[in-house]
Amino acid sequence: MQKQKSQSRVAVYYELTKPKIWYLLVFTAFGAALTASNIYDIEISPATWLLMLFSVAAGSAAANTLTNYHDRDIDAIMERTKERPLPSKRIYPAVKARNFGLALAGISLILAFGISFTTTLEQGAWATAFIAFGLVNNILIYSYVLKRNSRTNIILGGLCGGSPPMIGWVAVSMSDLWTMGLAMAGLVFIWIPMHIWALTLHFKEDYNKVNVPMLTAVQSEKTSARAIALSTVVMVVFSIAPFFITTQDGEEMVDAVYLWTAVASGALMLGLSVWVMIKPMEKAAWTLFKFSSPYLAVLFIALMVDSAL
Repeated sequence: MQKQKSQSRVAVYYELTKPKIWYLLVFTAFGAALTASNIYDIEISPATWLLMLFSVAAGSAAANTLTNYHDRDIDAIMERTKERPLPSKRIYPAVKARNFGLALAGISLILAFGISFTTTLEQGAWATAFIAFGLVNNILIYSYVLKRNSRTNIILGGLCGGSPPMIGWVAVSMSDLWTMGLAMAGLVFIWIPMHIWALTLHFKEDYNKVNVPMLTAVQSEKTSARAIALSTVVMVVFSIAPFFITTQDGEEMVDAVYLWTAVASGALMLGLSVWVMIKPMEKAAWTLFKFSSPYLAVLFIALMVDSAL
């Protein structure tokens, strides 16, 4: 009986971290690291892999946990979120969740700095800085400052999404960090508004109930659909950027495999966004939202595959 209770408690804290979110972020870090490894023919040690992946996992889980702690009041009102661990009091008192999140944040910073001992001090310092930036941007800037006050909250608040690819890249090499590394981070950053706006259009009544001014919840469905379509166009156009980036020696980093994958998957996303514009309703928005995560994953898979060829 005690073992069952322990497993149940672990499952509740695991749920608190929103694993579906950090799975994808860890994958983008993995994709950036493997892409850099393929381009520069640098072998990644098992220790570096573990430190990089677990630092991103712990940091993302910490951010999700601490934003859950901050949003526990509105989560208790919204239909979509009222059964989460904090509003349902499966974790009580709420301070336990806060302490858990702070512990995860500390662990993520320590693990990121540990990359210094398997690569170089410069790489470990940058990895730590990117983790710290992601935590500050997501928890303080987005959740505490912007989310309840600005309808464009997710734009600046989504900068943190670019941290995992930057950490993955810098764990391998400092070369071209501010070109290809930044482009991979940009794929996540530009993807976030479309992803979140499609979600909030589907659940707009929930957000209006708690006075959280997400753009697609407070604007008309027609205006919201246009915002989603515009952000999708920007995302698809930007997804072509890695094809044009070269190394410092002028060599191409990726070739036709990535280009045509980005074009084909982008065409699908554009088609779905057009559907949202023609019929700006919950079903269309939900379909776009469900396709958006696989779309991002496909882009990173294409980068890994192409760079290996």
